[in-house]
Amino acid sequence: MTDFGKVAVLFGGKSAERAVSLKSGSRVLDALQRQGVDAHAFDPAERRLDDLAGFDRAFIMLHGRYGEDGTIQGALELMGIPYTGSGVMASAVGMDKWRTKLLWRSVGLPVPDFVMLDEGSDFSAVENSLGLPLFVKPACEGSSIGVTKVRQAGGLRAAYEEAVKHDSLVIAERGVMGGEYTVGILGDQALPIIRIVPATDFYDYEAKYLRDDTRYLCPCGLPDDREQALRAQALEAFRVLGCRGWGRVDFLMDEAGEAYFLEVNTSPGMTDHSLVPMAARQAGLSYEQLVLRVLSLATLG
Repeated sequence: MTDFGKVAVLFGGKSAERAVSLKSGSRVLDALQRQGVDAHAFDPAERRLDDLAGFDRAFIMLHGRYGEDGTIQGALELMGIPYTGSGVMASAVGMDKWRTKLLWRSVGLPVPDFVMLDEGSDFSAVENSLGLPLFVKPACEGSSIGVTKVRQAGGLRAAYEEAVKHDSLVIAERGVMGGEYTVGILGDQALPIIRIVPATDFYDYEAKYLRDDTRYLCPCGLPDDREQALRAQALEAFRVLGCRGWGRVDFLMDEAGEAYFLEVNTSPGMTDHSLVPMAARQAGLSYEQLVLRVLSLATLG
């Protein structure tokens, strides 16, 4: 096995996704230590970043703000410590669903129709233009925090007011209701697609992390040639943003079978409910092998 030196596993942090990060990071830490890696827990919410001096690599298991948005990546760049996942720019762009959509649309990748909202928006006109159902979400949050599904006319303003508690940038997005899918990315490889079938109305925080009745289909049920084409497109979507190392690209399918790219996750979850480990297992990689592979891709620049 490669000698990775002294490894900091960064998890916890100050974002709204702290609880999930603690679960992800503790599992990664345990898997690394079981394989003889000199890995140590490091919670940036409880320790000064200059305590990272002396570490040779960082495995980033922070989710959301300050950990997935280019902030910690910039600090590690300044300290010269190679880290897992995407660099500063790609992390910052990937955290911003609005700018991600703009970039994808500019290169011809399909995204759901959307409108940016503010206090002065004509909410009724937005409902009419996008149709119902539609989704309202903070542009720079993850784990479905602050997301509302608007089913009935007149519901958009309340959904906006919930989302704006979490971020000043708020998106209203046309509901694409034919199925939700995700593609894990590992190095230059797109992993097998997973179809997500929540028992709840949509794939919300509860369905992602707390419930045991969310179904994950891998193989996803798409014809092989269609799956291969979508995996290639997901890899393109990942690279267009400048992402590297590992991550996850989510897309939706409409009732006619057309795919629409939704968002990228540059620091995916690694809990017992998480999707990249599931897809890696389908590709023949154990959890232990996956964490070593991710760590081996740590870099600077």
